[in-house]
Amino acid sequence: MKEKIETLLAEIEALNCKAENEIEEARVRLLGKKGEITKLFEEFRTVAPEMKREFGQKLNQLKTAATAKIEALREAAQESSVSSASFDLTKPGDPFRLGSRHPVSIVREEIVEIFRKFGYDVAEGPEIEDDWHVFEALNFPPEHPARDMQDTFFISSSANSILLRTHTSSVQVRAMEKLPLPIRIVCPGRVFRNEAISARAHCIFHQVEGLYIDENVTFADMKQAILLFAREMFGAETQIRMRPSYFPFTEPSAEVDVSCNICHGKGCNICKGTGWLEIMGCGMVDPNVLEASGIDSKKYSGFAFGMGIERIAMLKWQVKDLRNYFENDIRFLREFETVI
Repeated sequence: MKEKIETLLAEIEALNCKAENEIEEARVRLLGKKGEITKLFEEFRTVAPEMKREFGQKLNQLKTAATAKIEALREAAQESSVSSASFDLTKPGDPFRLGSRHPVSIVREEIVEIFRKFGYDVAEGPEIEDDWHVFEALNFPPEHPARDMQDTFFISSSANSILLRTHTSSVQVRAMEKLPLPIRIVCPGRVFRNEAISARAHCIFHQVEGLYIDENVTFADMKQAILLFAREMFGAETQIRMRPSYFPFTEPSAEVDVSCNICHGKGCNICKGTGWLEIMGCGMVDPNVLEASGIDSKKYSGFAFGMGIERIAMLKWQVKDLRNYFENDIRFLREFETVI
């Protein structure tokens, strides 16, 4: 065995393969399952006990030498192939262009962070909802004409219909059913309405709705919260105005306009010469809505508001076509690469 080990050591030292396939053949011949060194380890079992230590060390040295030689030959072969390919290893690599966040995601995060500073928590809920959480609990009885205001995608027409939510107000209902009072939440999410797609409308869009319920909450509290939000979003000089409106789940209700941040109230094509831009609807939570969720309307009051994220994004960046947010045109999305 000693002679075999010395012979193999000499053979390994003299090994001078150039090609990858030759190096692999040498490895299999020496270190493979049926290789020369593997056979020596099997033969080692028959060595007398007093000789095992000496031969064991020699076999380990042999295997280490063979492994190191094979690796050295492989590295040399790789270096040779790279140099023969005439690569300039000092040349800078091709630039890899990073992506960017979607403008809807940017605005959603900005809105949520503003209300987080005001002490609001974030609540989310399912996009596939039942009739109770989308309509019934929000003061929409089955025959109510206000249901016609929202063209709904129905999934099933059972007694308690399953549908795609038309607003994130359903999340507010779930919050009122489960969360302890007081409640102060914002509910961002995707909603669906069966509408024709155009520059100003889409069948899929995103909302952020807010809800605050506590004792002695007033309309003045709501107005102040919305004013603070508008100034955080559009600038410290922003003004708001409220126009009477109607929503089944709030009474009184209002539409909220902000002073145009393009012309500063003087009138331009963005605000259609009025100096104002509509951003959201709001109102005091109807007592029927509170009672439907098990809240004592004589003790508690609250306000709710809701805005379209795409609408805010359109005002923020003067985007005139809503479809741009859904078409994934890389030229449009790259305009937001520098937005933090």
